[in-house]
Amino acid sequence: MSTEAFLTYFFAAVWIGFGLFCKVLGLVPRQRAIVARILGEKHAAVLTRAIGAAEIGMAVWIVSGYEPTLNAITQIVVIGAMNVIEYVNARDLLLFGRANALVASLFILLIYYKEFVL
Repeated sequence: MSTEAFLTYFFAAVWIGFGLFCKVLGLVPRQRAIVARILGEKHAAVLTRAIGAAEIGMAVWIVSGYEPTLNAITQIVVIGAMNVIEYVNARDLLLFGRANALVASLFILLIYYKEFVL
């Protein structure tokens, strides 16, 4: 398997993991708590599942290969925005705490590398 193909499936797996398992199935309650902190408790459960569904959609888009440059840019913007919002509003709930920004930045750099360097 080529590096590019491996990274494609790796990125899709990350989005599936966070979308399906952490949010839609609710296996990581911290995810719902983050959404509640940012968007409010009233609709946190449904919004968490909706975000998870969108993340699953991202995985499908990645694997489809449709408009890969637009997909990479979208991933970079979404990951960057989500992490800034979470860092400002729910830092204490993040999996890696302050290091979450580093993990997100490395993931963004890997997406950039796959789309714009390889």
